[in-house]
Amino acid sequence: VQLQASGGGLVQAGGSLKLSCAASGLTFRSYVMAWFRQAPGKEREFVAAVSLSGGTTFYTDSVKGRFTISRDNAKNTVKVQMNSLKPEDTALYYCAAGQRWATRRNSDYEYWGQGTQVTVSS
Repeated sequence: VQLQASGGGLVQAGGSLKLSCAASGLTFRSYVMAWFRQAPGKEREFVAAVSLSGGTTFYTDSVKGRFTISRDNAKNTVKVQMNSLKPEDTALYYCAAGQRWATRRNSDYEYWGQGTQVTVSS
């Protein structure tokens, strides 16, 4: 199984980025897909998840209204559109795949990508 995340970069506060994650080696449509992030010196935290069909999403409170997660089961991809970025969004962003819905726990996700760096300057 491979989850390949891309799209990170350096952006000014208030700007936007779109992260993508391409999955292979798994039955993509059978997995809940999520994004997590880890800032320096902090634990990895949940950001957003999307259901098997893509019809339901949920977010951590700090990104609600700014981030939008989506998936394309035909292309085995999951994306997150990040708008109105803040310096506190700076982190290494990971995509993850799991089979439990509505969970924020790292341990509930079976597969992880390598991470893509997002840096937001003030």
